[in-house]
Amino acid sequence: MTIPSAGVYKLDQAHKRVGFLARHMMVSPVRGEFREASAQIVVGEDPLSSSVTAVINTGSLTTHNPDRDTHLRSPDFLDVERFPLMRYRSTGMSWKGADDPIFLWARLRNNKLNRRVTGPEPAPGPVRFTLHGQLTVRDVTRAVDLRVEWGGARRDPYGQDIFGFSASAEIEREDYGLLWNVALESGGVLVGKTVHIEIAGEALRAD
Repeated sequence: MTIPSAGVYKLDQAHKRVGFLARHMMVSPVRGEFREASAQIVVGEDPLSSSVTAVINTGSLTTHNPDRDTHLRSPDFLDVERFPLMRYRSTGMSWKGADDPIFLWARLRNNKLNRRVTGPEPAPGPVRFTLHGQLTVRDVTRAVDLRVEWGGARRDPYGQDIFGFSASAEIEREDYGLLWNVALESGGVLVGKTVHIEIAGEALRAD
């Protein structure tokens, strides 16, 4: 398991996706994304002390349907004029399972840690952890845990230290005051209440 050197990293704007998925008519998934988002990741000497802060421009939302996008940006949903930003701030992290090499590595404080980023990276299996944090939407803040899968760390052809990751979570939009809906005659509602968060990206060393 190769760990990036301790320091500050920024989300690579050319290699990111901050997306979401919700159900339409209770049967079909509709995907969208926010094209403008930034994040700062501070990797600690102890990886369990690492932290993340992220900012998302709500007006950059797109589902590739202009009418639907206009409605989602309106006061019925994100109300982007009044609330132009969403924010996420981590409060801690925990590894999923004691069998992950990175978990054992973090526990063995007396061992020298491997932070190489130049060579090939053995990958016996996916490494996953939970990022605990607070998500703020429309000035409402709720706890949201992200399930994160580690993509690996290395040095790119330009000599920059990078690492990759993907993350997911589920939130209830009504918890943030996004209450608009229409009841269906056959039962259920027009727009699903659960929103699936889908994130993927690379981070570049910034310091």
